[in-house]
Amino acid sequence: MRIVRYAVGGVCHYGEFEAGDTRIARFEGDPYAGLSPTGHVDDVGDVVVLPPVDRTRIFGFAYNYVSHIDETEREVPEVPVCFMKPSTAVIGPGDSIVYPVDGELIHFEGELVVVIGKEARHVKPAEAHEYILGYTCGNDVSDRVIQRRESAFGTLLIGKGQDTFAPLGPVIATGLDPSRLSLTTRVNGSVTQSASTADLLLAVPGIVSYLSRYLTLLPGDVIMTGTPSGVGPIRPGDEVEVEIEGIGVLRNAVVAESR
Repeated sequence: MRIVRYAVGGVCHYGEFEAGDTRIARFEGDPYAGLSPTGHVDDVGDVVVLPPVDRTRIFGFAYNYVSHIDETEREVPEVPVCFMKPSTAVIGPGDSIVYPVDGELIHFEGELVVVIGKEARHVKPAEAHEYILGYTCGNDVSDRVIQRRESAFGTLLIGKGQDTFAPLGPVIATGLDPSRLSLTTRVNGSVTQSASTADLLLAVPGIVSYLSRYLTLLPGDVIMTGTPSGVGPIRPGDEVEVEIEGIGVLRNAVVAESR
């Protein structure tokens, strides 16, 4: 399934894209407690597609592709490097990434994102798939200047967590094998990142297992699994696309902050 979260007349619904992605078959319920078809179909032109998750906890894994480690001239970390983004950083497909008025160097990072389907604690890697609802595309937008200053003192919050710095979408794709998906990022139509999730240092089952060893994962939590090489700057007026095999394209324009 390719589950889409959307609004009609201000009311939120879940549904599934039909062939051609021009219509959405509406469901009752939610993906965590269960979905059932209503028989109602909405035209995409009549809806607002929302972020696939609502007010979620966002976990991130840094330096999880060797190619990205190499381009940052760092060593492979001895333990997974984790961080969190606030729920207020989330935007959906078609929403705008806001370039901060005092921003100096803002980067995109295309990533595969795991969506947790049920409460998970002390999960073994071989069992991780039982706790995963599906996958979506993500863009770990980062303010490099602030990030580097924070990192020197062991934190990663403002550089990663500003409003609009976590685009997610367009759907939650279920039933995917995350071990070898192609990931492509484009800025203004030019390919900047092209990789496979086969190159993840810590693969999806290990990621879920690692986090759940130390904390309880909840339905709707998302995990950004890391970005490959090719990250780079964005500026107001740019358009960023993150495309992942079997999921679709997450597309967001960049606009200047207004105060």
